[in-house]
Amino acid sequence: MPELPEVETVRSGLAQHVLGRRITGVQVLRERAVRRQLGGAEELRALLTGRAFTAAVRRGKFCWLTLDGPGGVGEDYALLAHLGMSGQLLVSDDAATNPHLRVRIELADGPDLWFVDQRTFGYLTVADLVPTADGGPGGDAGGSPVAPLLPAPVAHIARDLLDPVLAEPRARAALNRRVRAGRRGIKRALLDQELTSGIGNIYADEALWRAKVHYARPTDRMRPAMVAAVLDAAEAVMRDALVAGGTSFDALYVNVNGASGYFDRSLAVYGQDGQPCPRCGAGIVRETFMNRSSFFCPRCQRPPR
Repeated sequence: MPELPEVETVRSGLAQHVLGRRITGVQVLRERAVRRQLGGAEELRALLTGRAFTAAVRRGKFCWLTLDGPGGVGEDYALLAHLGMSGQLLVSDDAATNPHLRVRIELADGPDLWFVDQRTFGYLTVADLVPTADGGPGGDAGGSPVAPLLPAPVAHIARDLLDPVLAEPRARAALNRRVRAGRRGIKRALLDQELTSGIGNIYADEALWRAKVHYARPTDRMRPAMVAAVLDAAEAVMRDALVAGGTSFDALYVNVNGASGYFDRSLAVYGQDGQPCPRCGAGIVRETFMNRSSFFCPRCQRPPR
């Protein structure tokens, strides 16, 4: 599933190509792709047609495009996208048929916005904007100002480590305390999207390797400095992945122009079982974790007693 760097790469591309452009039509080719829309395809079409995209915002693994209000005044709705396992948002004017095209949003003055999803685990929905719980910006828009609003379905999702609000020392310290307050392994805490969002299996494993912490270390036994090191490592690895355009293991994740990321070439432990640790040379180990896998170095990341 795309994690924060992959979704941010898509958000950045959307900001470049669709903002300010008016929606002239909407074609829904598979109803499942709009299953979160209460009124289905007809309601989605009615809420989008005639509106223009005003901002591209991300929080964790969620991305949304705000829509101007009636007469172009204010913002009252947002087109929310969740990419699921294989969803793609593409900006294209290619007339060729894509077998996995689920929704086509026709835009004035240029190429259209496509939602492509081979497995259709992802979805699009137009949602109401609601105030943020802390009064801060709704999410990250690449440095552009963001109103203190976010789509209602995302209201429970925590801020992510690249969110400017979490760069503030008080906010980071509060997150550190929340992590240590739970009685669970540190990787479970990193994957909890209501604690800090955007981190999935790949970047959790890479962050823990960088911080030299085993994935099962209990959070309530970790010192503040150790938790800070893990959070700093998670932020750093996601920023590094952003430079590379994210991680692509196949053709399912691409940016809005259809190009794949290449951070998979820099992965130290994820998917590297049996390969030597880049730091100490010990063989990377894979273990089952929450119906998925955890990869770690048994020498650099010693299991807790």
